[in-house]
Amino acid sequence: MLTNLATFAELAPSDLLVLVLVTFVAGLVRGFAGFALSAMMMAGAVVVLPPVQLIPICFFLEGTASLLMVRGGARDADMSVVWALVIGGAIGLPIGLAVTVYLPADASRLAALLLVGSLTILQLFRISHPALATRAGVYTTGLAAGFASGIASIGGMVVALYVLATGSAARQMRASLVMYLFVGMFTSLIYLLVFDVMNWLAFWRGLILAPVLAVGVLIGARFFRPSAEGIYKRFCLMLLLGLTAIGLARMMAG
Repeated sequence: MLTNLATFAELAPSDLLVLVLVTFVAGLVRGFAGFALSAMMMAGAVVVLPPVQLIPICFFLEGTASLLMVRGGARDADMSVVWALVIGGAIGLPIGLAVTVYLPADASRLAALLLVGSLTILQLFRISHPALATRAGVYTTGLAAGFASGIASIGGMVVALYVLATGSAARQMRASLVMYLFVGMFTSLIYLLVFDVMNWLAFWRGLILAPVLAVGVLIGARFFRPSAEGIYKRFCLMLLLGLTAIGLARMMAG
C-alpha cells in the first residue's frame, strides 16, 4: 500500500514514510500547542521536498487542523487582534512567496531552516520586544508573519512572539493562533494559486497526509492541559530545534 501511495504522490516510499511520521508528530504538536505544525513540517521534511512544494502541503494540513480546532478558537480568541494580523499577513505573504519561488531549491531550504531555527530560539528564550504589543506592532507582526508564511509557511511562529509580548493567557494565546491560521487560509489560497504553487500534485499529497495529521491533532488536543502549557511548549520547541539542526547538518554534509 505504501508503495502504491508513494507512486501516486510521485515520491519514493522512504520519502513518503518520512512525511507520514513528520506529519503525525506535527499534528500532535498542533493539537496541544496550537501552532508550529508547519514549522515541524519544514524542519523535518525539507530534506525530502523543497519549501516551494511543502508550502501547499502545509496549507492543506493547516486547513485540516484548523477545521478540527476552530470551534474552541472562535470562543476564546481576541478577534480584533486576529483580523489585524490577517491584514498584515495578506501584504507580507506574496513578498515571501515571490522570494521562495525564485530562489534555487537548496537556497530556499537553507532560508527556511534558518528562519525556523531563529524563531524557535526566540520562542525558547522568550525573547520578544514590548513594541510588538502596540497597535502598530500587531500589524507589523502580521506583515512579518505573512512573509514567513511565504518563505516557509511558519507565520504562526511569528504571531506567537506577538502573543508572548502581550503576556496573554495560555488559552487565549492558543485560540488566537488557531483563528489566525484559520482565517488566513483564505487569502493564502488566493496567493498560492496566483504564484502557481498550488497544483494537483500538492492536493493529492495533502489528501494522503490529512488523515494522519487529523489523528495527531485529535490526540494532542485530547491531552492539552492549560496548567501544563509551559512544559508542552518547551518540549515542542526543543524538538523543533533538534529537527532544524538535523536538517542543517544534512544539508552541510551534502
